Amino acid sequence: MPRGDKSSYTDKQKRKAEHIEQSAKERGRSEEAAERIAWATVNKKDGGGKKTAKKATKKATKKSAKKAAKKSGGRKAAKKATRKATKKTAKKGTKTAAKKTARKKTGKSPRKAAKKSGRKQAAKKGGRKAAAKKRASRRS
Repeated sequence: MPRGDKSSYTDKQKRKAEHIEQSAKERGRSEEAAERIAWATVNKKDGGGKKTAKKATKKATKKSAKKAAKKSGGRKAAKKATRKATKKTAKKGTKTAAKKTARKKTGKSPRKAAKKSGRKQAAKKGGRKAAAKKRASRRS
């Protein structure tokens, strides 16, 4: 795919970009600047082109299935291999999508969020320990 190719974008994304471009032109931006801003905005909001490369994934799964069939020598094995390959690609897609939505919601990477919560828990524990020490010293 050549640089700047918009074929991987859905019709809705293209309409969004067109609308953003028109409003940027109305505000006095040049043609090039308006287009650049429009596509940058669409990419920021949607995370790039949403159209899936169905043909490419099908070809890849068929190739891997053929290889597996040659090795094992049966149709059943070929079918299993295609199922496995499609499941793997589907899992990858859902995992990356889940990570993206988590990042969008928190605004931070999952590691940073985990670090922060760990710090909070440690601070709570420290506070509890200090209170327990005070109570123990009062009793004795």
